[in-house]
Amino acid sequence: MLYAIIATDVENSLEKRLEARPAHLERLNTLQDQGRLILAGPHPAIDSEEPGEAGFSGSLVVAEFNSLEDARAWADDDPYIHVGVYENVVIKPFKKVLP
Repeated sequence: MLYAIIATDVENSLEKRLEARPAHLERLNTLQDQGRLILAGPHPAIDSEEPGEAGFSGSLVVAEFNSLEDARAWADDDPYIHVGVYENVVIKPFKKVLP
């Protein structure tokens, strides 16, 4: 089943985010290589694809997992969690309708 992982960043965490980004992307690339990643990306803190120093307010990942518990375990092991980028993470089952 698909799950949406919706994370909110701690304020002023851009430096930590940039440090942990390579490890974060490596995990996402693994999901993609396994054919389980639907989409992933950050939420810019301002109305711009390149927010610069304004940074990001969070992230969204939609991916396939065997269960809600598996999705939670995967999210809990994210490098952004380990370095203190994410303040809150919500995981919800997701039903893809379109496209």
